[in-house]
Amino acid sequence: MNKTIKCIAAGLGLAQLVLMGGQTKAQEVQSLNEVVIAATKNNQKQAQTGKVVSVITREELERSAGRNLAELLNQQAGINVVGAGSNYGKDKSVFFRGAGSAYAVILVDGIPVTDPSGTGGAFDLRMFAIDQIDHIEILRGGQSTLYGSDAVAGVINIITKKTGTKGNNVYGVASAGSYNSYKGTIGLSSKVDAFTYNVSYSHFKTDGISEAANPEGNTQVFDKDGVKQDALNANFSLQLDKRLSINPFLRYFYGKFNYDAGPFADANNTSTVKHFNGGLNAQYQLDKGKITLNYSYENTGRVYKSSFPGQYQGRMNLVDLFYNQNLGEKVNLLVGLDNRSTDVTYYGNVLKRPNTNLFSTYGSLFLHDLSIFNLEVGGRYNKHNKYGENYTYAVTPSLNIIKEVKLFGTVSSAFRAPTLDMLFGQYGANLNLKPEKATNYEAGASFNFLKEKISLRAVAFKRDMTDAINYGATGYINQDKQKDRGFEIEPGVTFSKFTVKGYYAYVEGKQTSGNTVTDFLLRRPKNTYGVNAGVQATKELYLSANYKFTGQRVDSDFSSYPSVNKMLGSYRLLDFYAEYALAKKRIKIFADLKNLTDEKYAEIIGYSTMGFNMNAGVSFNFK
Repeated sequence: MNKTIKCIAAGLGLAQLVLMGGQTKAQEVQSLNEVVIAATKNNQKQAQTGKVVSVITREELERSAGRNLAELLNQQAGINVVGAGSNYGKDKSVFFRGAGSAYAVILVDGIPVTDPSGTGGAFDLRMFAIDQIDHIEILRGGQSTLYGSDAVAGVINIITKKTGTKGNNVYGVASAGSYNSYKGTIGLSSKVDAFTYNVSYSHFKTDGISEAANPEGNTQVFDKDGVKQDALNANFSLQLDKRLSINPFLRYFYGKFNYDAGPFADANNTSTVKHFNGGLNAQYQLDKGKITLNYSYENTGRVYKSSFPGQYQGRMNLVDLFYNQNLGEKVNLLVGLDNRSTDVTYYGNVLKRPNTNLFSTYGSLFLHDLSIFNLEVGGRYNKHNKYGENYTYAVTPSLNIIKEVKLFGTVSSAFRAPTLDMLFGQYGANLNLKPEKATNYEAGASFNFLKEKISLRAVAFKRDMTDAINYGATGYINQDKQKDRGFEIEPGVTFSKFTVKGYYAYVEGKQTSGNTVTDFLLRRPKNTYGVNAGVQATKELYLSANYKFTGQRVDSDFSSYPSVNKMLGSYRLLDFYAEYALAKKRIKIFADLKNLTDEKYAEIIGYSTMGFNMNAGVSFNFK
């Protein structure tokens, strides 16, 4: 199907109808410097921390009904999600500040999530429905002192919807769109005395398009590669007394994804994922402190049906116990311990269930509002049952020169423990692997003028990695070194009814593998930039447009051996969104036009262009 036909087909697709909600309250105007960041574990205000933090607000999420989580993260400075613009079922890989995939930690409500059943162990972004998210915190830079393994380039904290008010509050989403796409969410929240709950269920199905590109001159029709997924998210809260609260949660995800045999080879392959995550958060409030307990159990099963079939079952038990103490008005102490036990079952001729255990203790001292000075100093000790011990540290000072100007910087170390697949897998396993190590440096400044109507943040960073794990002729070995550096610029302007936010991100790197030195980073572009412009045209009508440019980058064609590197062309994505509010914002009519991918990108990678997708809908709330 050529590009013209695909664009026409998309334009004739069914319009999307959305019935979404929850009790929608008017957005309170809040200073950015007053926003509290939960992912720091100290509940710090942005003005008090030197860490580079971005927040995707509830309002932004409500105006992203036509997008998924991967697409939303792909619009953030320094983050490139490979596959975000491809077919819905295509796996999504997060590349953060030039680091490879799986070098960023995903948190859900402050608790790390992972997938031991996968090769890299990274959390699958396809598992989370955007309609179940309240807001998202993004911490850039090495965060291993707080969050341990894999937090080499950053942390993404997904905070789910929890708030309940008295009475029965029902919200939902129902949609239909191009390519026989259907989406639905139904949720219920309430508060009864000291008990609060928020439960939601989401379903998504699409026929999609062929994941493989049909070679020129081939008359065979490639089948479509669709997706079917279901997600359940439930949060509960019980305030036992004025000091103690217990907050259980459970999540379930089922996904079935069709995929092809290669860039230009059609196939009837499928992968099935079943994921369960349950646990609790408990907090005990002291006069000048707080004790927090997080427990999480994850179980992920994957089945691949193809010419290379496989079945895997991964599990993780996590306990994170930490204590915050106020040592006066301007000094806070954080101490904690963390234990993660992971195992995976490989189903095949020989059934194996290897496991690892990583125990850690950590601490941080936070000095804030000392005239114009803030400082955070922390360290972490890790004990792994296979490779032994390692340590990390972080030093983060900041200066609030005046209310409108802040200077900040960080020197930190981070690490990534070898995955179960690297230590015990079926191909190239090596029990003698050491953790990958990284040293991070960053410095920058932020400016906010005219009551934060004009803002600018500029950050430069450098990261040196050693003992990086490479798959060589004998299997996995600690061999690679990588040096990355770059910068990010994020301006923003709010004037009357207009809001414009933009960014430019640059990253370059050099990788040493044995005697081979390369001066490029696979799949990571040197240049990306984007802009989001919105206008509250009338009291009822909101309009916005989002644009992103992704520059040239190098990828490898793994269909041949040895693999051949190719330069991929740059591409651009442009979305439009409109929303009309009625009945005091309890009823909303919206439309979204989205360019899902780009022809040049598709030709080289091998995934067909989806063209444009037109969505329209109505949202409302019940109480």
